[in-house]
Order: sequence, then structure tokens, then C-alpha cells
Amino acid sequence: MEFWKYHGAGNDFIIIDNRTMKLELKPSLIQLLCDRHLGIGADGLISIKDAESADFRMVYFNSDGYEGSMCGNGGRSAAAFAFERGIASAHCRFHAYDGIHEAWTEKRTNGLFHVRLSMSDVTRFNDTEGGLLIDTGSPHFVKKVEDVELIDVQTTGSRIRYDKTISEKGVNVNFVQCKGSMLMVRTYERGVEAETLSCGTGVTASAIANYLWNGQDHSEIHTKGGILRVTLRKLDNRFTNIFLEGPVQEVFNGSINVHVQ
Repeated sequence: MEFWKYHGAGNDFIIIDNRTMKLELKPSLIQLLCDRHLGIGADGLISIKDAESADFRMVYFNSDGYEGSMCGNGGRSAAAFAFERGIASAHCRFHAYDGIHEAWTEKRTNGLFHVRLSMSDVTRFNDTEGGLLIDTGSPHFVKKVEDVELIDVQTTGSRIRYDKTISEKGVNVNFVQCKGSMLMVRTYERGVEAETLSCGTGVTASAIANYLWNGQDHSEIHTKGGILRVTLRKLDNRFTNIFLEGPVQEVFNGSINVHVQ
């Protein structure tokens, strides 16, 4: 199996061009490939497939082996990959878990790209005990904190993620420190079951929370893996014209022998 490794602000992915290979991606295989000791290592795996109404289809799997919901940094990485491989142009449309997205890719140097991604409109957001529940294509709980560096993300994030009084099916958890339009964000990701260096749908949810808290229609989000930017508009009871942008890096590519059981 030929593969490519990309990351979007530290959120890393194995990408395979599955348009002709049509590899059956069983959970056990994805778990092995994403294992950082026994496989390639990644937060998730992206399968690029043909699509009738778009340049391609992105199917995203979490490192636990199961198909996940929308992944913002995964979408940005998929757009850069598709552009680099000649699957799509610099401005492309692709199908993801939550529908059609557009992306604009600018190639820079040494496998570095800057990608701007349109996100789906957000209509589901509400206050809950201790924070905000916001669905940005993936469900997120956003909690404001005084100092994000003092948070035990693994322990506190895991407890909130599995709290059925917050979400019956589980939720991603974001801890947000606000400094005007600049946010410091750390995220515990469902399906990875750990803190990731950044999370695209998570920083988008955090930017929406910043609008609800402080009226900011743009946010510069600092994560452990890099800096992302989100712009948006609020129209009546929904958020629209949401764009997520930031760096994408091609790390390496290679081939691996896979044994499907």
C-alpha cells in the first residue's frame, strides 16, 4: 500500500489514494497503521475516493479504526494532497461527512501549503453546564479557562468526553483561553482519545464560542501545533461564511505491506 503522511498544524494523517486501489479499510488495519509504535503513526487516516458531484470524496477514520465525522485539518490536508497529486486544482470542491466543502490551496516551499477551507453552516449551539455545545460537523464542548496551560487535558477532557449528561454519544472537548480575538486552544479528541496538537473543527467551535462570548467575527487560534485563523458571520440563528485556514505540511511518503485479516 502506497501512502502519504500530511499534517495540518500538527494534526497528522495518513492519506491513501483509494480511487483505483479500493483497499478494504477494516478497523484493525486502520488501528495498526495509525499506531505510533507498530505502524506509520497518525491521529487518523484519510481515504481519497471518486465523487460524482465534486473533485473527490474524503472519507476520514479516527485512529481507533472507525469512520469519524468532519475533520477540518483533515479536509485541509486532503485538499493539499489532491492539488499536489493532480486530482484537483488549487480551488477544489470535495465531499465529506457533512456535505460539500470548498478549499483554496497555495503551495509554498518544501512541501508546505497554506489552505483555506469552507466549513458547513452551524445551527446547533447552546449553553450547557460549564460551557457551550457546538456542532461544527463534529460535536464539540467548549469551555473557557483562565490559563490553558494549567489544564490536565487528558484527565479533564476524558471525563467530559464520556459524560452522558453533556452528550449521549460523546463529545470532543476544547479548553479556550481568550485574549480578545486571539485564542489559546487545547483539544481532547473523541476517537483519538487523547489531546491532539490541533483540531480544525475544534478551533472552529472555539471561534464561534468567542463570537458568542465576546462578539468577535474573526479569531487567531494558537494551538500546540501551529496557528490557525477562523472568520465567520452570524445571520439570524446560524453561523455562515465560516472559513478555516492555516498551514499544511507534506511530511513523507512510502509504502507498507498490509495484511488484512
